Amino acid sequence: MMGSGKTTVGRLLASRTRWQFYDNDTLLALLREGATPRTVLAQSGVEGLRAAEADALRLGLSRPAPCIVAAPAGAILEGKMREALKTQALVIWLDAGPKTLARRARGAPHRPWLEGDAETWMRSNLAERAPLYKSVADLIVWTQRRRPAAAATQILDWLADRVECAIP
Repeated sequence: MMGSGKTTVGRLLASRTRWQFYDNDTLLALLREGATPRTVLAQSGVEGLRAAEADALRLGLSRPAPCIVAAPAGAILEGKMREALKTQALVIWLDAGPKTLARRARGAPHRPWLEGDAETWMRSNLAERAPLYKSVADLIVWTQRRRPAAAATQILDWLADRVECAIP
């Protein structure tokens, strides 16, 4: 979910591993001529945004391994994208409570959905998405009250036993 730390933790992991990092918003902007999720939603509606997120995830998953891809949170809603995640990647779900996610995500101008009561939106969407995230997750990292560096260290420790390429 937005606010979970995907970009921050992803950048830390990329720095420590020297792997490429692909952020979902950057991938979406590459595919949609600089558009943000908010502008895609305004121009193409929810279905257009979901299609753009799926395209961004496909692009991220097509990059040479090893790499780190911060997946678009809404891509989990599409069965084909869940299948792609399960079969093409090691998936790490960065999780936190709705109040924390709303606080972290609020105020970012490129993020849609958070115009009104962000915590209620997060709570509702987490109820729907959490079982889907869990269904594809190889590792769940609780990021609430946790520094991004500690989350990155947990992930690196976990990866060290699973990834054949060298992690410095």
